[in-house]
Amino acid sequence: MSTAEFGSLTLLLFVVIASAHVLGYLFQRLRQPKVIGEILAGVLLGPSLLGHFAPRLSNVIFSGGALGQKYELILSFLYNLGLLLLMFCSGAEVQGLFKKRDRREVTWLASGGTAVPFVLVMGCYKWLPLARLGSEHAPRLAVLFVVGTATSVTSIPVISRILHDLKILHTRFASLILGVAVIEDIVLWAVLAVAAALVSATGVQTGHVLRHVLAALIYFGLGMTIAPLALRWLTRTRWNVLVHASPVGYVTVVLLAYAALAAALDVSLVFAAFLAGYGLIGEMDLLGEAVNALKSFSFAVFIPVYFAIVGFRLDLSKTFSFSMLTVFMGGACLLKLVTAGMGARLARFPWFDSLNLAIATNARGGPGIVLASVAYDAGIINAAFYTTLVLTAVLTSQAAGAWLEYVLHSGRPLLTPSVEASPVKVAEAEHSVA
Repeated sequence: MSTAEFGSLTLLLFVVIASAHVLGYLFQRLRQPKVIGEILAGVLLGPSLLGHFAPRLSNVIFSGGALGQKYELILSFLYNLGLLLLMFCSGAEVQGLFKKRDRREVTWLASGGTAVPFVLVMGCYKWLPLARLGSEHAPRLAVLFVVGTATSVTSIPVISRILHDLKILHTRFASLILGVAVIEDIVLWAVLAVAAALVSATGVQTGHVLRHVLAALIYFGLGMTIAPLALRWLTRTRWNVLVHASPVGYVTVVLLAYAALAAALDVSLVFAAFLAGYGLIGEMDLLGEAVNALKSFSFAVFIPVYFAIVGFRLDLSKTFSFSMLTVFMGGACLLKLVTAGMGARLARFPWFDSLNLAIATNARGGPGIVLASVAYDAGIINAAFYTTLVLTAVLTSQAAGAWLEYVLHSGRPLLTPSVEASPVKVAEAEHSVA
């Protein structure tokens, strides 16, 4: 790369990173998820606004200068690196969320808010316009998996950020929501791994398709069970010099090793990054500072770039369908709210508590955006549905944050005070009064 080309790259990174952080900060000040500001930065810089009203300036930043045609390759690299680091950080976030007293309630919430809507979508496949949502050559089953997952998903990064900003991350309400989000994220990547495998094996013999899907499932299964144990042994063995010489370097090598193995097996690197983070959660006493250092740098540079490029890829003048957004988001939100609310009621939460839990789990945020990105890059969904999924993730996250802030501002608790101790006691008290 010449000096002129590197200069064009620094201009590109300066504009993207600065815009993402400035708008992310403004949205934080407005008590909105930071990720929404980062995506909006990409929308402003992309073909929807800057490219439409000031095409010459847009060309100078994103396609002109010394970089020429290389900018697409560079943007693709930054996009994928940011996605890998985001998934690694998401995998490392799933530690310490489950408590014994919450297992019953989390099970009901996850069953109602995740399993039921997914099964209902799968059962209604005959009436869904999958051809309008999928790409030209994508199998209907792969598109159906994406629709079902997009209807059921809950965001860990976004909802945890909302709970943190509202200063309720330490409460039982937050513990319940994040516990459900972890289960849904794990199911999300398992289902999406199958969908990606189906698309990768399109046009070949059935036996090869099954082997491809089986490889993805085995990789995911081993990554959730045996790999963390093997990684724990490797991390603590005496001859592992790297873990002592450079903990951050060791964490990075683990991420790259997971990705390299996934590439050799033709498994999506996104799933590999998630499993690499998950595999390290048992070693936080030794590697916690290293993981946090990598997360801090990733969230400062590469992850904002990823979300900005997500917004940059949204050409609302060409790929936006108001009818598709209205129908999908309306149906997905209604189904999620009803089923999650029913799960909360079966867990014996009062009606208002159930409403708060349902609205919080309806925030699709980061995982919803990653789902859209991975499905679009894999050739499963078309551009219009990609735009719909991203906007659905953004709008549901905003709605959840606004509702939780409204409830707290009104002076009402998100969970009935006695429910913080035991929701079963409240249910018994309600029954005795009746």
